[in-house]
Amino acid sequence: MIALYNELIYKPLFNLAVFFYNILPGNDLGVAIIVLTVLVRIAFFPLTKKTIRSQKALSELAPKIQEIKEKFKNDQTSQSAAIMKLYKENGINPAAGCLPMLIQIPILFALYKVFMNVAAFNAENSAWLYGFISNPGSINKMFAGFLDLTSKNPLLAILAGVLQFIQAKEASPRLADKKNAGFAGTTAFGSQMLYFFPIMIIIIGWNLPAGLMLYWITATAFSIFEQRYIKNRQ
Repeated sequence: MIALYNELIYKPLFNLAVFFYNILPGNDLGVAIIVLTVLVRIAFFPLTKKTIRSQKALSELAPKIQEIKEKFKNDQTSQSAAIMKLYKENGINPAAGCLPMLIQIPILFALYKVFMNVAAFNAENSAWLYGFISNPGSINKMFAGFLDLTSKNPLLAILAGVLQFIQAKEASPRLADKKNAGFAGTTAFGSQMLYFFPIMIIIIGWNLPAGLMLYWITATAFSIFEQRYIKNRQ
C-alpha cells in the first residue's frame, strides 16, 4: 500500500517540484513551492467548489434543523428521520461535503513529504526522479535570496495563522440573529473553532521549517480566493 501511494501520489509531486525548481528563473525553491501548491489547488477546484456549496446549503438549513431538534428533543428516532427528510427535500447529502476533503488528505501528506525531501535533496532522494527530469545536484534553500526555507520563521507562522482566521471566518455562517436565538447555540462551537485553529497553526508552525509555512500560506490564500470567487458566482 505504501509503495503504491509513493508511486501514484508522492513520486509525481516530487518530480513536479524538482521540475519547477529546474525551469523557474533563479532556481528558487520557494517559487517552486508556490507554483506547485497553486497547481494542486487548481486541480482540486471542482471538489472544493462542491464542498463550499454543500457547507453553504447546510448552514442555511441550520435554523430548521435546530427547530426539529427542539421539537423532537425526547425522541431521537423521529428527530433523525425529520432531519433526513429535510435533507432529502432540499437535495442535500450531508456526507457530500466531507468526501472532497478526505480525498485531499493523502495529497496534503504527500506535499509535506515532498517539500521536506526536496529541501534536503541528496543522492537518496534523487532516486525518485523520473529519467526525463534533470537532477539539480543540490537545492538552493533560499526563497527570494534571503529566506531560508529549512529554518523556523515565526513571522510566517503568524501570517499563516492570520490567513487561516480570515479563511475560516469567510467560510463560517453568520451568527444567528435574535429571531433565530435557538440557533445561536449551534454556532457557539464554530465560533470557538474560528479562533482555535489559527492559534494552533501559529503554535505548530512556530517550530516548522519556513518552506512548510510558505506552502500553508499559499494554500490558505488560494482558499480565500476560491471562496470569494465561488460565492460571487452563486
